[in-house]
Amino acid sequence: MIVPVECQFPYRGILALAGSGEYLPPMQAVDRGLLDQLSQPARVVCLPTAAGTEGEDRLHYWMELGESHFRRLGVESVESLPVFSREDALNPDLIQKVKDANFIYLSGGKPYYILDCLLGTGMLEAILGTLESGGVVAGCSAGAMIFGERIPNRLFLGGTTPGLGLLPGHFIIPHFDEVPFVMRFAVPHLVGELRMLGIEANTILKCSNNEFSVAGKGGVTLAFGKEKNRYIEG
Repeated sequence: MIVPVECQFPYRGILALAGSGEYLPPMQAVDRGLLDQLSQPARVVCLPTAAGTEGEDRLHYWMELGESHFRRLGVESVESLPVFSREDALNPDLIQKVKDANFIYLSGGKPYYILDCLLGTGMLEAILGTLESGGVVAGCSAGAMIFGERIPNRLFLGGTTPGLGLLPGHFIIPHFDEVPFVMRFAVPHLVGELRMLGIEANTILKCSNNEFSVAGKGGVTLAFGKEKNRYIEG
């Protein structure tokens, strides 16, 4: 179903924003659909950058999970890159690997941390270049939040900080069906005067050619002021 997101998305490629569930079985059909949109054989790069503060074991968990997921989908060229810090995001060898890919996946963690790592780097230029050249960029949880106009700051409830702004005027809330009841009262404070895009688990908001649609098992809620509507696939 088309979601009436009120902004322009003029890139040739596809931006897929997932609420949660990256690399897990319920997302296989969604990611297979994204792979089918590529005009060339898939060259997938997984970036666990948002989890860069979670320790070596968790980072390797995300890296192995991403590679296994895409291999199950039949992708022959898939690699998780050790981009854990800003220093890594400035590494020319790693940047070149992102440039050579046509499908980039940003998994979850902390939205402010991944932005701290990527802003002003060749790595971010390479990620956005994938969209400009007609490839796919997917982000889940924190990896999805950063594409809105603003994200929570380090204190989370203490305010917000600018995001990448690919969806200007919108604040992205992942895990929307999993947000604890007490935390729901904080959502309007975070969103402020922006429009909210609440993306549920195992679901993506697909952005392509100035059109926004839903794919997956859940829904996407668009809210502004007192108006709130939920959209599902089909």
